Amino acid sequence: MADLLLWVPWVLLSLLFIYLLDLLAQSSRHLPPGPRPLPFIGSLHLLGDQPHRSLAVLAKKYGPLMSLRLGAVTTVVVSSPEVAREFLQKHDAVFAARSVPEAARDHARNSVPWLPPGAKWRALRKIMATELFAPHRLDALHHLRQEKVDELVSHVGRLAREGAPVDIGRVAFTTSLNLLSRTIFSRDLTSLDDHGASKDFQQLITDIMEAAGSPNLSDFFPALAAVDLQGLRRRLTRLFARLHRLFDGEIDKRRTLRGRNTGKRGVTDKKEDDFLEDLFAAGSDTSSSTVEWAMAELLQNPIRMDKVCNELVQIIGSRRKIEESEIGQLPYLQAVIKETFRLHPPVPLLLPRQATTTIQVLDYIIPKGAKVLINVWAMGRDIDIWSEPEKFMPERFLERSTDFKGGDLELIPFGAGRRICPGMPLAVRMVHVVIASLLIHFKWRLPVEVEGNRIDMTEKFGVTLAKAIPLCVMATST
Repeated sequence: MADLLLWVPWVLLSLLFIYLLDLLAQSSRHLPPGPRPLPFIGSLHLLGDQPHRSLAVLAKKYGPLMSLRLGAVTTVVVSSPEVAREFLQKHDAVFAARSVPEAARDHARNSVPWLPPGAKWRALRKIMATELFAPHRLDALHHLRQEKVDELVSHVGRLAREGAPVDIGRVAFTTSLNLLSRTIFSRDLTSLDDHGASKDFQQLITDIMEAAGSPNLSDFFPALAAVDLQGLRRRLTRLFARLHRLFDGEIDKRRTLRGRNTGKRGVTDKKEDDFLEDLFAAGSDTSSSTVEWAMAELLQNPIRMDKVCNELVQIIGSRRKIEESEIGQLPYLQAVIKETFRLHPPVPLLLPRQATTTIQVLDYIIPKGAKVLINVWAMGRDIDIWSEPEKFMPERFLERSTDFKGGDLELIPFGAGRRICPGMPLAVRMVHVVIASLLIHFKWRLPVEVEGNRIDMTEKFGVTLAKAIPLCVMATST
């Protein structure tokens, strides 16, 4: 025992020596500025459970191009449009690869969001661009979206007559989910009136997003990845397996109808499942979250609620059925959506990129393999870009021509460059029409027990930024 104790000081000195060497190496690499890392953990202790907020605070001290050592991984954080332009436009090819979460690595092999920009990725993107989200394809399926919106209005109308609260996130999620399933499977996966099935599916998608976005020791210490200390890879595998079983059933039903059911599921089918997971998870979760945040902000800002409702009455009138072609005639509604994207971007840090080679950016060296996070949440709250950034003020977008489709980097909820979200054309149509339909058909108020209190706007961080407390409100038909 005494001999063992004699070794302790030497071990501690060795660890201190390694730590000092690491600090010297970091300074000699000319990385962007950032907090001094602690031994082993680096700056992990600074992230907390709201990393987008913690990194925004750190950026105010260290600047819009910042580096941190998170465990054993060099991480670069971008927090301004000017710096984002260097990564997403000027050097887009170098930073087009993804830093894949270890827990999702198996799924990522056939996943459009996570695949490297090679032949498989280009082929899948082409399918999305030409077969699913091309303007002529979306126009051809307009009647399906209108049918789903009509069902939403009918469902909320029934709840209004019964005096029951409306869970905005759930009804928006179910509407988006069924739109996608009608497009892909020619049938609904669930029903607005089936509270159990739709809630279960929504919870499954939420659990996947949370597991994929949870801090994972395997990502910070790659040498430990095989052990899966937190069990996140095993958990995500089980969650994806539940989705696989659901999609397998739907695909087999379609094959049976077409006389092509072989009774076997193979490797090609696994790729189909992964592709479908991307569409359903991203399409239903992010769109419904945006609808929920927008409605929450409007309920807290009755003057803005009145403005958007008055615009809808003036443009749509007594017909009260919003056509997608009319979105361009509703500037204040568009401003409301932009302001929601600014304050509540669906993916606050976007999906992480990775440097494929060592490169100099703005006089700093970004090493090969470095993880790159684009903090769009911080950019949306930057006082140097937006006046009174914490306030919900759609009017700001009536005075500026800022778009959110990747060109104006101060507002990029869908990303930018070659990795911009391919489903953006559908999401834009659905979010505008769903919110407009909810507002023109109904008046909204908080339940009696909540009236007089502000809505709880607490965020729940994952891959997406969800509302922690569901928005349940009362509707009255207009």
